[in-house]
Amino acid sequence: MNKTVVIDIVGLSASLIGEHTPFLKQYIDARHLTYIKPVLPAVTTTSQSCYVTGKWPAEHGIVGNGWYDREDAEVKFWKQSNKLVQAEKIWERAKREDPSFTCSKMFWWYNMYASVDYSVTPRPQYHADGLKMPDCYSHPAELRDELSAKLGTFPLFTFWGPNANITCSKWIANASMYVDDKHDPTLTLIYLPHLDYGLQKFGVDFSKIASDLREIDELVAELVRFYEQKKTKIILLSEYGINTVNRPIYINRALREAGLISVRIEAGRELLDAGASAAFAAPDHQIAHVYVNDSAQIPRVKKLLEGMPGVAEVLDEAGKKANHLDHERSGDLVAVAKSDSWFAYYYWLDDTKKPDYAQVVDIHRKPGYDPVELFMDQTNPLIKAKAGYKLARKLLGFRYLMDVISLDATLVKGSHGAVNIGKEYYPVLVTDQPVEQPEINAVDVYGVIWQHLKGPVLQPARSINA
Repeated sequence: MNKTVVIDIVGLSASLIGEHTPFLKQYIDARHLTYIKPVLPAVTTTSQSCYVTGKWPAEHGIVGNGWYDREDAEVKFWKQSNKLVQAEKIWERAKREDPSFTCSKMFWWYNMYASVDYSVTPRPQYHADGLKMPDCYSHPAELRDELSAKLGTFPLFTFWGPNANITCSKWIANASMYVDDKHDPTLTLIYLPHLDYGLQKFGVDFSKIASDLREIDELVAELVRFYEQKKTKIILLSEYGINTVNRPIYINRALREAGLISVRIEAGRELLDAGASAAFAAPDHQIAHVYVNDSAQIPRVKKLLEGMPGVAEVLDEAGKKANHLDHERSGDLVAVAKSDSWFAYYYWLDDTKKPDYAQVVDIHRKPGYDPVELFMDQTNPLIKAKAGYKLARKLLGFRYLMDVISLDATLVKGSHGAVNIGKEYYPVLVTDQPVEQPEINAVDVYGVIWQHLKGPVLQPARSINA
């Protein structure tokens, strides 16, 4: 099989390629750009699962970055076991056809226990005293130690949160090149998250994201040149584009006010009680899976949601089937936001009763995705001093609560997930050789990767050395 690398540039769309991305512009001009019609929902885990299985969410089961586990009666986001993806992956097919095939999976999601040869993914250390320390998980296990010795500990706190920046993407790129130099895998999958941060914070505002674009452009140039020297077939792609938004939709607050959400009180704070609620939502960017434990309430809930400002449509069973979302993990209803809106997870009505995780970077306990974790609390002029004090307590070994995140959802200016967007915000696919159609479905990316692995070794387009 042909040596191939797939570089996932998160958030890249045609709207961003231009003066701030000189390498990418030259590279793409010399090759072929194909638009990927985004899958619903156009989010990381769903898109990636479509790419590596060639199946829709109804088949592979990844209906979003998280969903409600009906048996555990818990909302679970950002789980990591590859066993959650209920379809054969491209590397499994390749290994079956060619026993010498090997695969390196560098930070693509559902990485843990994937049947690949080499993999690395974020995985903090959670200590018994509540301390969270930066780290990553790898297979084989000793790979983590090799990478830490060479590159330093994985910079977890630059991967997500108010300090997210190019550092983690550089670490991932360097780790990928290290694995390639040492093991020479047939297929490498690389995930570069950097553009996600500025685009979600500022939207498509070049006055604020120009530096982010230049940083990722330079990093992709380094990776492309590295793999070109190794005669590797190169695929650049993205999972979604990000468009500007200006309206958070407080879907759970609407359900709460309608008497459908139950909470329990712990230490004076309100915690969502999903199992006891008649209906609640698990928001995920521009879609929200709405679980209705009392099926008699489905018509009422659907009508309520359809009347909310910012909601484009509410999918029932027929709507889910039409969008390939008819899987048992999906909500009984799926709300889709208008292109200028997104769903916030907040369910409390009084900030004095907010849960203790509300102002913390805590992607696993929150019953929905929270992009406000990118912002520190701007209402507190001493917030940086507070953060420094909390960090000092951490370094000294004391218990601490890093409650420094804003509660102002209007700060978020970019989102994704819905598919009712202009083509300029579609995810893109860049290849040396043209794809048959100028626009393909997300499930068709699988075939493009397979063609690169199995097809003839073609003369690559000219290298970009500028």
